[in-house]
Amino acid sequence: MTDVRVPTIGLAEMSLSESDALYRRVTLRLMPFLVICYLTAYLDRANISFAKLQFMGDLGFSEAAYGLGAGLFFLGYVLFEVPSNMLMQRIGARQTLARIMVLWGLISAGMMFVSSPAQLYVMRFLLGAAEAGFFPGLVYYFTFWYPPYWRGRVIGYLTMGAAGAGIIGAPLSTWIMVHFADVLGLRGWQWLFLVEGVPAVILGCIAFFLLTDRPEKAAWLSPREKAIIKVDTMVAGEAHHGGMRSLRDALRNPMLYVGIIVYFCIMMPFNAITFWMPTLLKDIGMKDLFEIGLLSGLVFFAGGLGTYLVGRSSDRAMERRWHLTACCVVIAASFALLPLASHSVAMTVVLLACACLAAYGGFVVFWTIPPTFLSGETKAPGIALITSLGGIGAFVSPTLVGWAKTEFGTVYTGLMVLGVVAVIGAMLIVVTVKRPVSGKA
Repeated sequence: MTDVRVPTIGLAEMSLSESDALYRRVTLRLMPFLVICYLTAYLDRANISFAKLQFMGDLGFSEAAYGLGAGLFFLGYVLFEVPSNMLMQRIGARQTLARIMVLWGLISAGMMFVSSPAQLYVMRFLLGAAEAGFFPGLVYYFTFWYPPYWRGRVIGYLTMGAAGAGIIGAPLSTWIMVHFADVLGLRGWQWLFLVEGVPAVILGCIAFFLLTDRPEKAAWLSPREKAIIKVDTMVAGEAHHGGMRSLRDALRNPMLYVGIIVYFCIMMPFNAITFWMPTLLKDIGMKDLFEIGLLSGLVFFAGGLGTYLVGRSSDRAMERRWHLTACCVVIAASFALLPLASHSVAMTVVLLACACLAAYGGFVVFWTIPPTFLSGETKAPGIALITSLGGIGAFVSPTLVGWAKTEFGTVYTGLMVLGVVAVIGAMLIVVTVKRPVSGKA
């Protein structure tokens, strides 16, 4: 690779190799902790899919009630996401992320007391409201620390946390449910919510003291390094202001609405894998909860692989649209073939793994696109609007599949519809983004 020079404001120039070394150091400082935080968030969001395997019988809930409860998380997320991100502009990442994690951990642990569908709906809604702003807040946070050509990688690392929640959390969740059943008079699913909710509270307290809001406040960076990061992230005019003016400016951008629609389309299959995979495995004949957890972990391992492979390929090629489209086509094809594999656990797992790899890879690629059409001061509200309004797809997805399973006795119909929706979303990006999205504004 050519050793180019990176401009700085009146300071010594930095070579590409020095620049990469700087951002690797930033990554080593920030990303391990943030990935663990996102892993915990996703674990608390998705562990209901495993708890369902027990509490459905204990509490007598219907599949439709579970689907609605799983989806209501995202309704709370939608309503509070924009205010949360705008608040983050005012008070910074450290306080915002700490507040989010402590609240969601307490509410997640409180899920152990649910005993009726109405209580399930309320608690899932509150959990979504508490977590609102976490992922878009991190995406916005990265715009202070990384230039555009690094963001595909770092969002990929972050998304590995979601995959890690499945890889680690799936067998862990089922192990807790099996081995803690009836300890101190509590059912296994109650212990699941309690044990997996507490770490979020601890991490939230750590975040308050560990994180730095912006590079200029980082004691571990030299003045020259701080200036270089500032220039790199400001090259595209990424000024960071805030307020209602930035929200109004974001709403005037037509591409914002494209982003919302596309995110809606890709979130539907992404979430369906998380919330319905354990049920699908059980429906094809698997009875052992721990085995279901292990195979689910294997599928999520493929998702983690997808975040790395697809994100890295997209960054190297500096191309986003066709990477996203290819991922959506793989999702749709995998879902369409699932009914033909219903006689085979191995084939079902392979198809779910392919769908998961593509879903996680496509998720990473998508989030490199909005920063290219949102100006600096519209980034925080724009990203929040995309994740909140587009995130309605995450509410619709489990609700739709739950309704389809109640009506038709299978999840396959709902999944196939979601695959088609994902392809439609990718085609919208291809049509509306007239030039290849390079990741640079």
